[in-house]
Amino acid sequence: MSFASLQFPLFFLACLAGLLVLPSKARTIWLLVASCVFYMAFIPSYILILFFLIAVDYSAGIWIQGAEGPRRKRILWISLLANLAILGTFKYTNFALANVDAVARSFGLGEIAWKFPWVLPIGLSFHTFQSMAYTLEVYFGRRQAERNLPRYALYVLFWPQMVAGPIERPQGLLDQLAKPVSITWTGFVAGLQLMAWGFFKKLVVADRLAVVVDSTWADPAANAGWKLAFASFLFAFQIYGDFSGYTDIARGAARIMGYELCLNFDFPYKSRSPGEFWRRWHISLSSWFRDYVYIPIGGNRRGMARMMFGLAAAFVLSGLWHGAAWTFVIWGALHGVFVVVQRLVEPKLKGRAGWERWTGSKAGGVFAVLGTFLLVDLAWIFFRAPDLSGAWLALTSCFAPGGWESLGAALADADLRFALAMVGLLEALQWLHRRGATSWLASKPLWTRWIAYWALLLTIVLLGRFGHEQFLYFQF
Repeated sequence: MSFASLQFPLFFLACLAGLLVLPSKARTIWLLVASCVFYMAFIPSYILILFFLIAVDYSAGIWIQGAEGPRRKRILWISLLANLAILGTFKYTNFALANVDAVARSFGLGEIAWKFPWVLPIGLSFHTFQSMAYTLEVYFGRRQAERNLPRYALYVLFWPQMVAGPIERPQGLLDQLAKPVSITWTGFVAGLQLMAWGFFKKLVVADRLAVVVDSTWADPAANAGWKLAFASFLFAFQIYGDFSGYTDIARGAARIMGYELCLNFDFPYKSRSPGEFWRRWHISLSSWFRDYVYIPIGGNRRGMARMMFGLAAAFVLSGLWHGAAWTFVIWGALHGVFVVVQRLVEPKLKGRAGWERWTGSKAGGVFAVLGTFLLVDLAWIFFRAPDLSGAWLALTSCFAPGGWESLGAALADADLRFALAMVGLLEALQWLHRRGATSWLASKPLWTRWIAYWALLLTIVLLGRFGHEQFLYFQF
């Protein structure tokens, strides 16, 4: 079930009503049933995959806590491999077989592999990473194993964030589920505000940008030149509006029910460096790879070579996590290169008077933000492109012969101009928020706040694109 579907408001009201009328001891079961219904609205039979992972990791956590020595590590690996086997089977088998075919064709053997006709379970990458976080935390001794099976199952299946994150740690969500839920008027209002902002980013920004982005990328060769360049630029804001919009709706819905999900986006396009970007973008995933890949490899503690290898591994795996295609691998590798170069160059520049004055100035700050955005947008081309040839076409389109002549034709497109206006509106509202407009509004009388709320609602109704329900990150 999508947050943007007509069924969602009815589902949410029924879920909330149950929480209000049921005794506290029954609320975990009620939320668990609601979460199963929410997930089964996609492909009902795939709920069995999650039940299997829940059974494996719930048992593994208890066994790890009671084991000693090498047996603890063996149990951990059984749990991790079970999760990775499910993820690899559904997400990467056909990718591997396609590469086998490509190698075979290069030797003139023709196609020797066949593809499995299954559909990727929605949100599988999020489920497996959240489940693995639990067993890893138990193994490292940072939390006790959960012995309440319904509570652990709800940790994996909690419907607001189960299909597209954020990827919660047990210290966050699981600990909250162990406490009596508290639904307050303050939380209700704050949650509705956050959900409204999420719907604005999804329906008004992301889905309006999708009109230009999707039509342009559907046939990159027919749209070479500045229209493809603009589509690549707009995709940066489309994916931000879509994914952060989903997160805001999820966090708002959870807040209404009395739970707090972790922050997953913190104005990433105001970052001044690639490293800062990953501290602000998809925070729950980047921190997952930091804690469970980069630091175990050695982090910053074991020399420059180990640090570079750890960063490269984390970012390449992050790219592969996003999708089974070489375009995603290159996207992750590019970010790895950006961050490694930053780590190598920064120590040599720090302490130099001219560099410190430049980075501390407004002009230097603007230059750093724009430079970081250009690097991020360059990588987004590989993320969005249907294949490597499409990505290369987008990279070279602006500099191809006649590319500048296509600028006027691109700007004559009404949909493109409207999309650019939506980017400007989003950035203006976020700038106002960072300048304290939200806090200022909260201090005003009720009638003033409700004018702002109705203005946001009318903007969604009048400018939103309805009927385009899918969120981009559902495919991951």
